[in-house]
Amino acid sequence: MKNQWTNFYTGYVIVKANGKGTERLINALLKKGIPIWDVKRAGTDSLVFCIDLKEVPKLRETVRSSDCKVTFISGKGGPFLLRRLLKNSGFLAGSLAFLVCLFVLSNMVWGIEIHNANPETEYAIRKELDKMGVKIGKVQFLLDDVDTIQRKLSDNVSALTWIGVELKGTTYHFQVVEKKQPKAEKKLSPQNLVAKKKATIADMFVEKGQPMIKVNDNVYKGQLLVSGIIGKEDTPKVVSARGVILGETWYNSTIEVPLKSNFSVFNGDEMTKHFLSIGNFSLPIWGFKDPGYKHFEKDTTVRPFHFLKWELPIGYKTETKRSKEDIVREYTPAQAHKEAAKMGRADLKKQLPADAEIKKEKILHTTNQNGKVKLIILYQVIENIAAGQPIIQGD
Repeated sequence: MKNQWTNFYTGYVIVKANGKGTERLINALLKKGIPIWDVKRAGTDSLVFCIDLKEVPKLRETVRSSDCKVTFISGKGGPFLLRRLLKNSGFLAGSLAFLVCLFVLSNMVWGIEIHNANPETEYAIRKELDKMGVKIGKVQFLLDDVDTIQRKLSDNVSALTWIGVELKGTTYHFQVVEKKQPKAEKKLSPQNLVAKKKATIADMFVEKGQPMIKVNDNVYKGQLLVSGIIGKEDTPKVVSARGVILGETWYNSTIEVPLKSNFSVFNGDEMTKHFLSIGNFSLPIWGFKDPGYKHFEKDTTVRPFHFLKWELPIGYKTETKRSKEDIVREYTPAQAHKEAAKMGRADLKKQLPADAEIKKEKILHTTNQNGKVKLIILYQVIENIAAGQPIIQGD
């Protein structure tokens, strides 16, 4: 017997031979090298057997010189299956179209759910999603991946502290943690204002309370600036001291800038290749040319296809190469000195409150050795040094 898969692929027929010479017919076929199998007796003068479809002409030729008659019972295998499919091509086309529609619909966005967001924040999120093309009816694998969507929302929606993005089937789920908005100012408990740090008083604006210092006074950390106890000594009144005490404070900063440094930057050239991903195999479908970048950074994204609720082992894969260039940056000592001063001021501003002002700066020390310029700078800053300190009744 031949291999069953080969038989199915080439096709075969089931034949019934009738007559007194059925055994002689079988022997004649075997002598001619015609393979037959599954030979069974179906009666006194009848045999049933299988034969390759391509051997049917030789069978007919052999039957003519025998005392038998043959009947073809049925055909099996690929050629007969294909014939039946073509006969029912309308049904086949309809079934295929239905499956294609299901596949496409399974890979589209049909829901966007935003959880734990107030109406204003939800509106801002949906507006940003519209800009990114994340809308109902869009094909999923043509959109950004969930990590990119999360990053863009975090960068562009100011009300967010954190947002989680998850794609479940055809629905995007967004879990929102909003920034705590400043609450309405509550009635303050009785308090004094004390110094947060050592300073020289530059100016003061006392809204409520008894000032205990004056302009140009030197104060230490924790010193009482404005008392919350006002009125006469025999009839004191306790209030919540409020005001702004501007103090002159000082900060030291040490900055180093190399005269020569090497780093890589993107030059703007990039190329994206598109693949059909099947397991660990990737079939190129667009962008076959090699860009020939000497230095590059490669980002690979795979978006799996879905069919109904199941994730398929095939997907849409993109591979983006971004060209990079090695840059050598060189400063003269004067340029490095200027850059260090700029960096020092920028770093200090990050540490200071938004309403603080850098009044003056003085370079205390400069060195140029080992290929680096080093500056030690003293900054004079004007900032609010007042901090509330509760008044405990009975003190």
